[in-house]
Amino acid sequence: MPLVSVIIPTYNRARVIHRAISSVLAQTFKDYEVLVVDDGSRDTTAHVLDEFGRSVICLSQENRGVAAARNTGIRHAGGELLAFLDSDDEWLPLKLEKQVNLFGPEGPFFVCHTDEIWMREGKEVGQKREHAKQGGWFFRRALERCLISPSSVMISRHLLDRVGPFDERLAAAEDYDLWLRITAFWPVCFIPERLVVKHGGHEDQLSRTVPAIDRFRIQAIVKILENSELRPEYRSAAIAELSRKCSIVAAGCRKRGKALEAEKYLDLARSHQMDRP
Repeated sequence: MPLVSVIIPTYNRARVIHRAISSVLAQTFKDYEVLVVDDGSRDTTAHVLDEFGRSVICLSQENRGVAAARNTGIRHAGGELLAFLDSDDEWLPLKLEKQVNLFGPEGPFFVCHTDEIWMREGKEVGQKREHAKQGGWFFRRALERCLISPSSVMISRHLLDRVGPFDERLAAAEDYDLWLRITAFWPVCFIPERLVVKHGGHEDQLSRTVPAIDRFRIQAIVKILENSELRPEYRSAAIAELSRKCSIVAAGCRKRGKALEAEKYLDLARSHQMDRP
């Protein structure tokens, strides 16, 4: 079996999936398999995948969302290490090699991410200080925003089996949810090299198609608060961030004339404030 299983979920991305797969096949590290999960595409994705022949394993399913697509890839993967690549992104050639080199010393509970290049409409975009990546223990920062890109991460199957797969009930922020479950209990390796190119600005990005993504981040925080093993200082930080996000979402609800929904989020925040250690 290969050491690394590369999992690429895709949905109606025929125009860019060739670039993503080609960036995997160009890796200097070669002990991998590529699994592309077509999540019910209605465009010419299948024809593009045919061009790669046996270089990739193609899996198809009815459209169930990116979390379900990644989980399908995980179930079929044979590698001890799992790496994910969104179909609109690409890797630089040393990405897998750099991460695999860290795997042995870090042991079975291994998770590693890298820095990345942001592109929008063909031009590089600068990153703000609050988006700066890091390694080690950073649960508090992970609560604020999603600091790990799925396209940059490599994770041991052992660790993923321990924390569980992507939550298919979340239409968005399914990665944020997973990173909370990991960073609350394990440190994260970080390679401060830009080994991933993220392409943004297209119309089918979740940030454009799913309104008020903080709704799903709130669900993720509530989930982590249900874990009885969460450290008291982490619990306090999670409750504080839950209150902040609930206030933001409630304000948006009021703007749209949804007073009852706004009050629901404020009640949720108040109920957890009572449990604050």
